[in-house]
Amino acid sequence: MTALPPLPAPLSRALADKGYETLTPVQAAVLAPEVAGQDLLVSAQTGSGKTVAFGLAMADSLLPDGNMMPPPDTARALVIAPTRELAMQVRREFEWLYGPAGGVIASCVGGMDARSERRALERGAHIVVGTPGRLRDHIERGALDLSTVASVALDEADEMLDLGFREDLEFILQQLPEERRTLLFSATVSPQIARLAQTYQRDAQRIATEAPREQHGDITYRALMVAPEDAEHAIVNVLRYYEAQNALVFCKTRAAVNHLTARLLNRGFSVVPLSGELAQEERSRALQAMRDGRARVCVATDVAARGIDLPGLELVIHADLPSNKETLLHRSGRTGRAGRKGVSALIVPSSARKKTERLLGFAGVTAEWGPAPSAAEVSARDNERLLTDDTLWAAATADEAEAITSLTEKFDASQLAAALSRLYFASRSAPEDVVPLTVDGPKPRAARAEFDRSFWVKLGAGRNQRAEPRWLLPMLCRNGDLTKADIGAIRIYDDYTMAQLHDDCADRFWAALGDSGSLEGEVSVERGEAPAEGDRPAPRAPRPPRPEGDRPYRAKREDGDRGYKPRKEYGDRPAREDGERPYKPRREDGDRPSYKPRAEGERSYKPREDGERSFKPRREDGDRGFKPRREDGDRPYKPRREDGEKSYKPRGETGDRPYKPRREDGDRPAKAYGDRKPRFDKGGEDGGKPRTAKYDRKPAGKDGDGAKPARPRIDPEAARNPSARLGKPVRKPAGKPTGKPGGKPAPRPKR
Repeated sequence: MTALPPLPAPLSRALADKGYETLTPVQAAVLAPEVAGQDLLVSAQTGSGKTVAFGLAMADSLLPDGNMMPPPDTARALVIAPTRELAMQVRREFEWLYGPAGGVIASCVGGMDARSERRALERGAHIVVGTPGRLRDHIERGALDLSTVASVALDEADEMLDLGFREDLEFILQQLPEERRTLLFSATVSPQIARLAQTYQRDAQRIATEAPREQHGDITYRALMVAPEDAEHAIVNVLRYYEAQNALVFCKTRAAVNHLTARLLNRGFSVVPLSGELAQEERSRALQAMRDGRARVCVATDVAARGIDLPGLELVIHADLPSNKETLLHRSGRTGRAGRKGVSALIVPSSARKKTERLLGFAGVTAEWGPAPSAAEVSARDNERLLTDDTLWAAATADEAEAITSLTEKFDASQLAAALSRLYFASRSAPEDVVPLTVDGPKPRAARAEFDRSFWVKLGAGRNQRAEPRWLLPMLCRNGDLTKADIGAIRIYDDYTMAQLHDDCADRFWAALGDSGSLEGEVSVERGEAPAEGDRPAPRAPRPPRPEGDRPYRAKREDGDRGYKPRKEYGDRPAREDGERPYKPRREDGDRPSYKPRAEGERSYKPREDGERSFKPRREDGDRGFKPRREDGDRPYKPRREDGEKSYKPRGETGDRPYKPRREDGDRPAKAYGDRKPRFDKGGEDGGKPRTAKYDRKPAGKDGDGAKPARPRIDPEAARNPSARLGKPVRKPAGKPTGKPGGKPAPRPKR
């Protein structure tokens, strides 16, 4: 620690009122004369007083004459924090630090009323503290003017980059004046932080107040080995063992926070949750309850791992192990702050010991390994606290004299002591039973004593029937109305099994078996003699060695090749004379034989006469014909006309295809229309092209014109109006089917 250096009078008065007599190393380093007015890149361990450090470093720009601040106008200093809780904490620190100087501080954090923040900025503020997202929003809306900012501080810069605020952070820094002082505070200086400093700082002075990987001297680390199922019981016992004024329990997920909060509430702890799913107002109320003493335990996610300063926080419990060394150090750094002592306890499941050792090694932390506090240790610690409680040693007052006299007259000392003990322990949760684990593993269990009163039963299933204890034990419990405590030794022989049962369950066992006298109708049960001392089943004989050391699924060939089926005597498939491997005998010409004989060397599925492939007999001229051909060589499916044209039907004298008789003038003959008009009207009686009635056709037949059978005639009116077919009255449609709707259009409204 360093004595207080010369400071402006308002700041010296504020530090004295707060109880500061000396400065921490990081606070003294930022006030050194050699770094005055320069940009700073500061790395210091958590809890070292960084907030007051950059508050003091800004005094040169906020109090140039060392006196009171001028009336508030636009911001002169800006502080950027990664989380809402940290931003609000910075504001509280600045309020008592710059309160005597008349400083006005405005906050801009997410989750709060943006309109109230804009009104506060319009009224004026000397210092603005906020989170990156909300600060950018006010800048873009024109509510925050940064043109007069002379100093800017970035608190927990590494956390802001980890949370994805790089873009917002760079936007804010670009809006600041070039002539400014930039103070960058970070727990660790990673390559990302170094690049940020090179971009937005000018010849920054590097300040590191601790050696790398140095353990915090005010924090005691304890690694408590527990069984996985006893983790929650161990947390309860740790809270009861230390009885800290304030304790912080860290979990990985929000669901784990809610679950553990409910379990601790059921055990009588005054506990509040803190996670990202809560609204800002709820998170503020939870922290305020811890500060006021209305709550003593806070179950939180890593959102509370940075920047949270709770007075009197003496205990940090890691219910879930941290994911990396930075998280471990920041979680633990919530205790042991400003010279106070604290304990950081890690709940280590037995399966995660190696992982915990690596984590502690990476963080450069030495922890005390041991089991979790047992119920007896918690009770002994409670008795010590009761005997040293200040209430017992305080002198009686005049107001208490009458009550003391009445109590001592009615009760003796032992009765009063018993009442005091009951009242003291009634307000505290009872400790939990925890299986003690050592660093080397679980505590060895005592060997089970033989039954002093027991009888033996003989089961009709042994090793030859593949009997095993894991099969026989549940069967005995189910069918014999037994528990595991009623069953002693089980000895499995080749053809039977001997089981030892306690005498107290004999009547219950035989009554449950009933007349069947068997287990599940498969395994017989009868009384047996106890095996002789030392008479134990002989171990199963080892299996005979396999021939040739290989796994013989089937007999092997003499040449060592693996064969699933016996081979022929010659051992291999016969080879052809030319060296090729024939699957079937080959023909004399060396070609691969077909599955059916071939004619004249070609492949044929059916015999051929001309040597070509033919599914049907060929014609004499060699052409492929499925039907007989005409003499002229053309392929006639139907008889042809004399002029050589293809005709499916007999042609008329004119040479046209006569589907139907034509009129004398060469046009198609007219057909009866009935009452309908001709479709095409060329003018005149002879020029029109009459049309036959749609459904009035000639019957089909070869002697006719080839027309299709006539379809049943449909009434045109029924076709147009389906209602007529259903017997409904036919109404005149409102308009033409495809035209405009019926009726006159409505007149346009007069204007």
